[in-house]
Amino acid sequence: MGMRWGWPFLIYVVVSIVHLVRIALLQPELDLTKLLLMPALLVSVLLVALVTSRGAVPGRRGWWAVGLLSAGVAASFAGDALLGPSFEAGLGFFALAHVLYIILFNGPAKANVIRWWTLVYPVLLVVAIVVLWPHLSDGLKPLLVGYGIVLALTAMTSSRVGRIAAVGGAFFFVSDLILAFAMFYTPFDGFFQEPWRGLAIMTTYCLGEGLIAFGVLRRLRAIR
Repeated sequence: MGMRWGWPFLIYVVVSIVHLVRIALLQPELDLTKLLLMPALLVSVLLVALVTSRGAVPGRRGWWAVGLLSAGVAASFAGDALLGPSFEAGLGFFALAHVLYIILFNGPAKANVIRWWTLVYPVLLVVAIVVLWPHLSDGLKPLLVGYGIVLALTAMTSSRVGRIAAVGGAFFFVSDLILAFAMFYTPFDGFFQEPWRGLAIMTTYCLGEGLIAFGVLRRLRAIR
């Protein structure tokens, strides 16, 4: 039997709320709480997995899933840490996180086929690329297209795990879409200013990562 409600996720929820409140208050030096997000999520995941390890996480397949999930969260932490100092390095680690999630969703955590409605993600991706293309440097174009592909695949394949993970995949996709327009589409600044822009990006990001992790653990019956 799994853990009821997955109470260790309260750790991640509290850290996320503190970070979002700081964004809303326009507090400087947000790096500290941002860098605590993924470690808090990793602690939450491992606590659920370890506390419920007596029969709740099923065998090697379950632990392989927990390992992939943990590695994806760790790669996301590296992305958070590096995106400011080196955009390319941060993007690379987030791409790695998406690849790990895709393997997870299509492997040990899968329960269903990919849902038809997820075709909206590649359509939105193509539209975003068309709009952003004139605003991107030649060096960034292939990087962002490649990243967009793994981002869309993460959102699509998250539907194989269950509804909770699928909602998480959707939030992750939306978060990165908003971030891309905030970074590269100048007209975006005129109608979506701070703190709303930062709140939109980080709220959807926190929900995306958290719901993906919660959904996977629910699929493994570590949470009931």
